[in-house]
Amino acid sequence: MNPSDMPTPSPGQPQVNSDAPLLALPQSVVELSGVCKRYGKVTVLDHIDLAFQAGRVTAILGPNGAGKSTLIKALLGLTKPDQGRMTVLGEVVDGDASYRHRIGYMPQAARFPDNLTGREVLEMLRDMRGRPLGSDDFLLRHFELEEDLDKPVRTLSGGTQQKLSAVIAFLFHPALLILDEPTAGLDPIASALFKDKIRHARDEGTSVVLTSHVLSEVEELADTVVFLLDGKVRFDGTVAQLRNMTGRANLERAIGSLMTRLTP
Repeated sequence: MNPSDMPTPSPGQPQVNSDAPLLALPQSVVELSGVCKRYGKVTVLDHIDLAFQAGRVTAILGPNGAGKSTLIKALLGLTKPDQGRMTVLGEVVDGDASYRHRIGYMPQAARFPDNLTGREVLEMLRDMRGRPLGSDDFLLRHFELEEDLDKPVRTLSGGTQQKLSAVIAFLFHPALLILDEPTAGLDPIASALFKDKIRHARDEGTSVVLTSHVLSEVEELADTVVFLLDGKVRFDGTVAQLRNMTGRANLERAIGSLMTRLTP
């Protein structure tokens, strides 16, 4: 599609702009202002301005190398931006990792100490969190993991390890959930159950940030889409706004049209 063929957004709709991305609404769980990250001469995050709201599911999309993984690492405090300001859960991210106690994280591929059982992993995490009162065992029960908890984690299937990772992400009632390709490796029944849990967390006021290459899944879950390209935010708005702006009926086609317009 040629850029001239793209429908013109009406007033109030988000605009696509390679240099001036839109900000989300204020009063957010996460705020990034002018965040930059470089590796040598390569800029992987280029003046990122974003805000993630409570009670919303935000999908971070973009092609490989767009900056998604670096953005997630920055939110988790695993990499330090070279420039800009990040506030997570009301705390400025400046090297103090205490804010991470209120984050639930599910990586794309689960990694656990090979010598521990699943139960020992959960007990270790509870000790590290100072034995908080109450934990969210919903997924533990409904994934029917109890009989697997006393097996060494290394002996569990990839899907079962992914279920354990999902349990851990929700275990301490996080205010912010960061999910990286969360349904990868889950069977259809577990995937549906997990999606229902994500929706419930959102409805309870949790801010959910997810990445996924399965755009039908994003369309099913996400309230807001952030599209990254070459380290810049090129779109920040709702799924419906993106479909309306591109004139495409589904998210996959809309993302394709957006990339066609933005790629020389």
